[in-house]
Amino acid sequence: MLRFILLTLLLILVARAFWRIVDGVIEAARGAPPGHRNSNAPAVTLVRDPVCGTHVPQRAALSLTSGGSTHYFCSEQCRTEFAKRS
Repeated sequence: MLRFILLTLLLILVARAFWRIVDGVIEAARGAPPGHRNSNAPAVTLVRDPVCGTHVPQRAALSLTSGGSTHYFCSEQCRTEFAKRS
């Protein structure tokens, strides 16, 4: 019984390795860089909070325009702290 389980596990691992190699060959034939997965997900733009240094997605960040430039913040507390300094 143990021999059957080990043989089955070995066959699964060999099949998985084989398909990963085939997948890599197909991607290389398409001209994709190594390790690149085709993804349709849009890139997320991150902005850095000037007070605490946290990186926040620009859509979710709080903003404050000061001196003609826009600054982005992770929280109301950081935005208030920046406003006090300016």
